[in-house]
Amino acid sequence: MCQENLHILFLCGWYPSRVFPNNGDFIARHAQAVSKLHSVSVLHIVTDPLLNSAIEVSIQKSKQLSTYIAYVKPTSSKLAKTILFFKAYLRLIKAIGNYDIVHLNKLFPFGIFALHANLFLKKPYIISEHWTGYHAPQNKNLSPVEIKISKQIAKRAKYVCPVSVHLQKSMESIGITGNYVRVPNVVNTEIFVPKRHAKTTFKILHISSMQDTHKNISGIIKSMRLLKNRCSNFELILVGANSHQYKDLAKELGVEQRITFKEHIAHKKVIQLMQTSDVFVLFSNYENLPCVILESFACGLPVISTDVGGISEFFPKEYGYLIEVKNNNALVDKLLQIQQNPIQLEAKMHAYAAANFSCKKIANSFDQLYKEALDCN
Repeated sequence: MCQENLHILFLCGWYPSRVFPNNGDFIARHAQAVSKLHSVSVLHIVTDPLLNSAIEVSIQKSKQLSTYIAYVKPTSSKLAKTILFFKAYLRLIKAIGNYDIVHLNKLFPFGIFALHANLFLKKPYIISEHWTGYHAPQNKNLSPVEIKISKQIAKRAKYVCPVSVHLQKSMESIGITGNYVRVPNVVNTEIFVPKRHAKTTFKILHISSMQDTHKNISGIIKSMRLLKNRCSNFELILVGANSHQYKDLAKELGVEQRITFKEHIAHKKVIQLMQTSDVFVLFSNYENLPCVILESFACGLPVISTDVGGISEFFPKEYGYLIEVKNNNALVDKLLQIQQNPIQLEAKMHAYAAANFSCKKIANSFDQLYKEALDCN
């Protein structure tokens, strides 16, 4: 018999830190969800270019969710970096103390630590995977050594939990086999809720990392030039770090007056923007299962997205439109359809999000996997 409240070690290759405040925020949300049922200790190690000492440890403890982050000094030597990271890992493990099971987030390279805990401490582990790098053609950048080690890490895991079946198939296509169970991203459906707003200007919202090769921001802006010829009253709101880098393009295309550029904003302001917008747009070249789409559904906000990655697995057709990659005309056509025939299914959309992505739903999914991995009866 296992105790009801387990101690879960969240071993994270990505996690928000002082170096990268937004990196792996979706993993942080998984940790927060799990902490509703179990004690969670987050272990993360990251290089800090401003650090003078070899290793600096930052610990923030709470009853259910504590974070243990080690910052290591930069080095050009791969061997020296490996040694520093392993020393930092051992120091953090000592500070954390005993735990029941490892929840690895991002298979490589932190999965090597999960293997260490499994082989030497007999700790079972499960894996959550979110990385788009397993998809073709990006997976061509993976070295044979990384793939070989990743195969061993996945093979020894009790469960491998990609956020979509599409990601699972991409991993399997390069030989990473395992006991796969899909567990999607999480949304706090208690705060991401619909709210009626007065409709004046047609508001189009996009929130992302603003990386053009991934999110195709330039494609969205070019679509606004086409939309301008067919719609006289709209505003595009671009939210993300360095969004202002696209101002020159907007000016060149004559749509700078129709676009509001916002840098990264707090989560609560994301909610406000979703509640006061008319449609969310994601025009990505590739994806897994973006949290922003799920959050939009929770707020009753219809979505237009490219049909990439695992998006279609959790996209009821009545909640928006899926279009082809780089099809600017299709994006404009669907924007006009929503402007002229608004999708007003706020309560139904929120209920769907709560049933599939709420903290309670995701926490229960992981709870079942933890207990099966630990052979709890």
